This record gives sequence, structure tokens and C-alpha cells, in this order.
Amino acid sequence: MTAVLTEAQLRDRLHLDHAAIDVIEDAFRRLATGGVVMPPVMSMHLPEVNGEVDVKTAWVPGFDGFAVKISPGFFDNPARGLPSTSGLMVVLDAVTGRVRTVLLDNGYLTDLRTAAAGGVAARHLSRGDASTAAIMGAGLQARMQLQALRLVRPITRAAIWARDPDRAQALARELDGPDLRIRATADPAEAVGMADIVVTTTPATQPILRAEWLRPGQHVTAMGSDQPGKNELDPECISRADLYVADRADQVRLMGELRAAIAAGAHDGTDIPELGQIIAGQRPGRTHPDQITICDLTGTGVQDTAIATHALAAFSKDT
Repeated sequence: MTAVLTEAQLRDRLHLDHAAIDVIEDAFRRLATGGVVMPPVMSMHLPEVNGEVDVKTAWVPGFDGFAVKISPGFFDNPARGLPSTSGLMVVLDAVTGRVRTVLLDNGYLTDLRTAAAGGVAARHLSRGDASTAAIMGAGLQARMQLQALRLVRPITRAAIWARDPDRAQALARELDGPDLRIRATADPAEAVGMADIVVTTTPATQPILRAEWLRPGQHVTAMGSDQPGKNELDPECISRADLYVADRADQVRLMGELRAAIAAGAHDGTDIPELGQIIAGQRPGRTHPDQITICDLTGTGVQDTAIATHALAAFSKDT
């Protein structure tokens, strides 16, 4: 009989912690070192309802199973009292193809692996002494990306900017504390100017981060652009960066920040190092504290198979 795990069960066992970040880091490494079968993302854009649906998957050598994930994002849902994202994963046996487990996570595992990927990017590309962060956006990923940063860097101060100032203020009040001082600002340039690490977490279709705001030594993780119509970074950000890194080069050309940079003539789209290659030592990462680095995260199927495998391992002792 196929096992079914609910969102409540998964939330109880799996959390954004060092183990989750290590799992996603290993997934990127495996993607770079070969053998992973990962087809292009199947993506459906639904502009009439401000929605999208992505299907992602990857088969990873040595894993007992692989996940097929359906991930909807309907961005008018908060006004209806609903979260923007939901979805589920189906884990198939890696040898027989038989369904092993249905993970009715309602998007939780996607949220978890996306935040963990931000932690991996910061771990390998930001300065080791980075202590200040700017989060652009005030949704769930804004909260989780900040949490992930604190797992890999000594973050003690953060600024939050969002197009809705009330949401930014509410999140800042909620997260502010003696060990992490957080304030909201209505000025995105001010937020970026004080930060060692900048994370963009919005579904923006026009740039919210300008190239002239960047300063030497900063790292930027852009994780909102995962559809051809999305764009969070001014294309000149990429041409200004000393190091621009993709989660998957062929994906960022189609749906990441690189797509807009190519269209604007700010980058030729070639010779893009991938995060997994840097983790595996195949390409250099940050080589100087004054470099500006950017990591473009569009989300990969290997992350979904990795977090699903991590989830099943958390329940294996029950069987």
C-alpha cells in the first residue's frame, strides 16, 4: 500500500536546520558531478488568475526513489486568506518506478528546500564575516531566507523592504529581538546599502534591485524569478557582478534573472558557473572579500528529490 504523509506530519519532523541545508548542498554537488537525470521544468503561466504551476523532477544515482513535484503559485491568494503556494510530491521507486509515497506537504517541502538553497548560496558565496542582511519581500520566503542566513553566517542586523510597507513593518516587529535587530524601511536603496547579503524573495515582473545600489563585498541571492515573465534584478546588476552563479545554467537563461540580462544586452549568456560546480570545487567561488557575487536560484528538480528523500528518512525509523 502506498504511504501518505500529511503536511502536519512533515512539519513535525522536518525543519529548516543545518541538516536541511546540508541535504540541499549535497544535491547541488551531485548535480555537478554527473549521473543526475533532470528534465527541463514544465511550467504553466496563468496570467488571468495571477498564477502559475511548475512540475519538477530529477533521478539521482544512489537514491532509492525520486520525486515528481507539482507546485502551484497563485499570488492573489493572500487577499482570499489563502497562502500563495501549495502542491504535493509523489515519490517513485528509483528502480521499478512504482509509487512509494505521496507527500501531501501543501508546498512545505518546497518552501524548506528553497530556503535551504539560499543558505547554501550564502555559505559558498558570501563573505564569512557577513553580519547584516537586506530582505526584499515580506512573505514566507522572506522569513525563511533570513532564518537560513542565520544558520550559515553571523547575522545580527537586518532590514526588510516590501512593496507593501505594512507587511514589512509587521514582519520586522515579529522577528526583531535581542540577538537579531530588524527594522523595516520604505527605501529599498537604504536596505541594500546597509547589507552584506541581499536576498530578493518576490514575484516581481519589474526590477526591484538597482545595480547602482550594490557595493563591493556584497552577495545577492535572487530567488523570486522562476518564470519567463519574472524579473527582480536590474539587468546591469549581473554585468556589474564579479561573479554570477546559477543553480542551473540552462534554466536561468530561460526563466531566471539571466533571461532579462540577455534581453537587455547586459550579458551574453555564456560560461555560467553553477552553484554545484563551486561546491564540488570545479569552478572558483568568491576569491576576494571585495567581490560582488550574485546567485540566481530558479529551483531545481534535484532539490525536490533530495528534500523528499530527507523527509522519508525522517520517517524510516517508524517502519
